[in-house]
Amino acid sequence: MLSIVCLVLPAWADFETAMDAYNRKDYATALREWQALAEQGEADAQDFLGTLYFKGWGVAQDYTKARQWWEKAAVQGHVEAQANLGVLLVYARGGPQDYKMAVYWLRLSANQGNDLAQRKLGLMYERGDGVQQDYIRAYMWYSLGAAKGMEAGARLRDAIAKRMDSDPIAEAQQLAREWKQKG
Repeated sequence: MLSIVCLVLPAWADFETAMDAYNRKDYATALREWQALAEQGEADAQDFLGTLYFKGWGVAQDYTKARQWWEKAAVQGHVEAQANLGVLLVYARGGPQDYKMAVYWLRLSANQGNDLAQRKLGLMYERGDGVQQDYIRAYMWYSLGAAKGMEAGARLRDAIAKRMDSDPIAEAQQLAREWKQKG
């Protein structure tokens, strides 16, 4: 037990050092600290590295590297990385567009309550990107994406409602009420 604690505490200290640097906008230090942890398989560090590469903070902007790091974290179940990877797949950033895999990752994240993934999944249903176009499902996902007070989800939900009759809206509202977060 003691050996496990001795191994975990230094990693946690490195993560906290990186987080402090990140919050100070010292992205070069954050990158250096997270890099080692990410290479050891630490999902939170992988997610943050994906963000640094996506934004170009402390490194040259590189969507391919962002996608690689987010995929490593997503495979481990990291909810934010799953959503971010899904978005990259929708918009063909860092690699080819792949709606099927985008839906897969977004659904995993959305089912765990990630509002970004819920809104993006709603958009995919609204447009029919990688899924059968379905305004009821779009409305449902937008509603869930708005549930935490996210204005973007509410705007999207209200916009699609203008193209729907009252019965499909009622069905979508019922689906949203019955939805249960998984994960």
